[in-house]
Amino acid sequence: MAGSPPIALTGATVVVSLDPPEVASCDVVLAGGRVVALGAPPPGSVRRDCSGTLVMPGNVCAHHHLYSALARGMPYRLAPPGSFLEILQGVWWRLDRALDPESLRCSALVGGLEALAAGTTTVVDHHSSPRFVDGSLDVIADALEELGLRSVLCYEVSERDGPSTAALEENRRFLARTCAPSGRPPLLRGMVGAHASFTLSEETLLALAEMAAGFVTGVHIHVAEDELDERDCLERFGRRVVERLSAAGVLTDKALLAHCVHVDGGEVRLVEAASATVACNPRSNMNNGVGRSPFERLGGRVALGTDGIGGDMLAESQVGLFRARELDLGTPGSWALSRLAESARVAGDAFGEPLLGTLRPGAPADAVVLAYDPPTPFEPEGLAGHLAFGLTGAAVRDVFVGGEPVVEGGRSTRVDGREVAAAAARAAKALWEAVEQLPPHRFDPGSAWRGKDER
Repeated sequence: MAGSPPIALTGATVVVSLDPPEVASCDVVLAGGRVVALGAPPPGSVRRDCSGTLVMPGNVCAHHHLYSALARGMPYRLAPPGSFLEILQGVWWRLDRALDPESLRCSALVGGLEALAAGTTTVVDHHSSPRFVDGSLDVIADALEELGLRSVLCYEVSERDGPSTAALEENRRFLARTCAPSGRPPLLRGMVGAHASFTLSEETLLALAEMAAGFVTGVHIHVAEDELDERDCLERFGRRVVERLSAAGVLTDKALLAHCVHVDGGEVRLVEAASATVACNPRSNMNNGVGRSPFERLGGRVALGTDGIGGDMLAESQVGLFRARELDLGTPGSWALSRLAESARVAGDAFGEPLLGTLRPGAPADAVVLAYDPPTPFEPEGLAGHLAFGLTGAAVRDVFVGGEPVVEGGRSTRVDGREVAAAAARAAKALWEAVEQLPPHRFDPGSAWRGKDER
């Protein structure tokens, strides 16, 4: 932090960069919110003994749904869902309608704490709470600021619950806040959020693209997570989802496309030509039975997210690698390193920090100390193997965001984790009771747009 003496992380093995892999045995000096040196700390530095540990850049979750944090263990008393649409109708579109300020705040605190504890220092979140729209992003932002977590937030615009006016305005209001002339919040940025093509009209999609261009940011949107997204687009517009996004001006080099499971070759070429980023979510895709993103065909701009399944990017990268290798043994171990580095690039672009995700001098001081004393040599060419088969979120000891220690010895320095858990348990009980009072959502793209000529 500015005005504080430099902090020196001493005696560790240091991962300076994930892609290309760069490893060093040196001290890391943090000051003024940045990495200022790799080497001998200056006089007056506060030394932190990191002997026998690994220091690496903080990870970035490029697609999260923090509002899902209180769904863990939630009873499900409807008939088992038989499709992805039924999962949305029976689970997530009931849960998001039941959210109120208290349950949303608790969700953000729980999800944010879990992310930090696993070494994730930035979360790119995609939020929805149709019955609590105005000010909802502020609730999340304030909770994450309390934790010291870096974030990029947006509100999910959708027409499944009616007109999109309030959701569009929430994005616009929040983007204005994060671009305030009086000074941008140091750990907070915004994007334009959108659900998916199959819940959006042409008018709303064009409004999303216009807003993103006006604020010089991208649209964060689900793309072809399930085949229904493509079917709806073909039936309504005679084109595929990415083609529709491209025609509307959504597909830019700042766009963040979550999933892209069912895109075809032509869509992949459009994504690459636009230099848009795809956020893959391997564990969620497996859990929902929707298939897998064609990692090998999507080019270099492929990041990783969790889609709400926690904030542990080490675990997500491992599952993603194993999933890729299940289908192609030629997938190199460096695949996971590249995906984590690409996730950091997404956050770096949002913050105007091209060195974010590295520990090079000048980079934001987002660093993680892991209690990992490798039993085998730790060389740059072996970093991918250590990531795939050795590193775990459970090994995280300390976490720094912007140079501030926000986790020490596995515990938050900002909040009492036990108090957060107790408040969350109370909020979860009330939330689950509210969900029980709601029937499955009735939106079905097969009938919702019938009779509306949008061609």
